[in-house]
Amino acid sequence: MKFYIASSFKNIDAVRYVSEKLKSKGFIHTYDWTQNERASTIEQLKEIGQREKEAVMEADFLIVLLPAGKGSHIEFGIALGHGKKIYLYSPNDDVNNFETTSTFYHLPEVEKCIGTLEELVDIVSVNSKIY
Repeated sequence: MKFYIASSFKNIDAVRYVSEKLKSKGFIHTYDWTQNERASTIEQLKEIGQREKEAVMEADFLIVLLPAGKGSHIEFGIALGHGKKIYLYSPNDDVNNFETTSTFYHLPEVEKCIGTLEELVDIVSVNSKIY
């Protein structure tokens, strides 16, 4: 199965960790945005956005590592709109804080994973069978 991980630049180490763990189990990462430098022009933003959009659409499921920025939430919306399974990871229970949560975090397509990155990898591995 193919996956894409959405998150912010401040979570690059966590994104790389989860990606490597899943790839070692036979999953395929559709696009590793952590290899990019921060964009410095509109043209670079456009190119990166196109690659990321295509990667989300190619993936069988999306993982969102919180805290995440606006781009991650757009990727979340693309995946949701295409009926993809979404794993929403938070190291704490902030996703259930009524004052700060998003309505979309609580839809049936979204599986909330609270805990360690290892627990996230285990949940994804069990719930997303490789063909």
